[in-house]
Amino acid sequence: MANEFPQTLTIAGTDSGGGAGVMADLKTMQERNVFATVVVVAVTAQNTLGVQDFMALPQKLVDEQFSSIAADLKIRACKTGMLADAEHVHGVVENLKKYDFGPLTVDPVMIAKGGAALLAEDAVATVRDELVPLADVLTPNLPEAARLTGQEITDSTGMEQAAVALQDLGAKNVIIKGGHEATPDQASDFVLLADGRSFWLTAPRYDTVRTHGTGDTLSSCITAELAKGKDFETAIRIGKAYVTAAIANPIAVGNGHGPLNHWAYNQGGAE
Repeated sequence: MANEFPQTLTIAGTDSGGGAGVMADLKTMQERNVFATVVVVAVTAQNTLGVQDFMALPQKLVDEQFSSIAADLKIRACKTGMLADAEHVHGVVENLKKYDFGPLTVDPVMIAKGGAALLAEDAVATVRDELVPLADVLTPNLPEAARLTGQEITDSTGMEQAAVALQDLGAKNVIIKGGHEATPDQASDFVLLADGRSFWLTAPRYDTVRTHGTGDTLSSCITAELAKGKDFETAIRIGKAYVTAAIANPIAVGNGHGPLNHWAYNQGGAE
């Protein structure tokens, strides 16, 4: 029967180096056994050494991509990544309100792994005020959570407080990624669910530079699991396990912050 296979949508920018952005999203979603579609918002010239340049697409073309997908496909879950600037954030928000693409995971991408800005300074408020309130799942790292809440986050208590503040902004389920935390042995993420339950997800911290696309991969895996009907807690837990396996079993690509091994989790026999 037409359109019964689980379908997902990623709304983000490209990565010519293949490790992040819609490229990481597509690889992850494919590995999690869903059919992935894309709305490309921006195109980057990028590799493992950094972002050399990027350009946002005309908003009309972004709108047409949304319309095209909605006219034919049955999207069960979607996510956002790099959205470039305030105009495009607002345009994406208007399209998400117009079309029903299932639960939305928001990865509030602001800075690339190499330090390049992927979101204009004046767009942070637009993300906070317009996009975050639509999020069924919000997945900021520590710097992103600090920017969105205006709070300094220096420890686990700060992560918990920031998660509450992000829920106050409208996000339903929040996972604050602790990868930037200065803990030598483990990486801990704090999860606050819409029903008020909370928990920590902890994994070993691996001594590797092959972590390019980590945030994209986590949010994509969560989106794929939601499209298959998993509940939010289960989707988040699978996302954490998927990323941990991808980091723990590296592949040698590039000379800088290398990409994740997107097939490592499934090779381990997980379902």
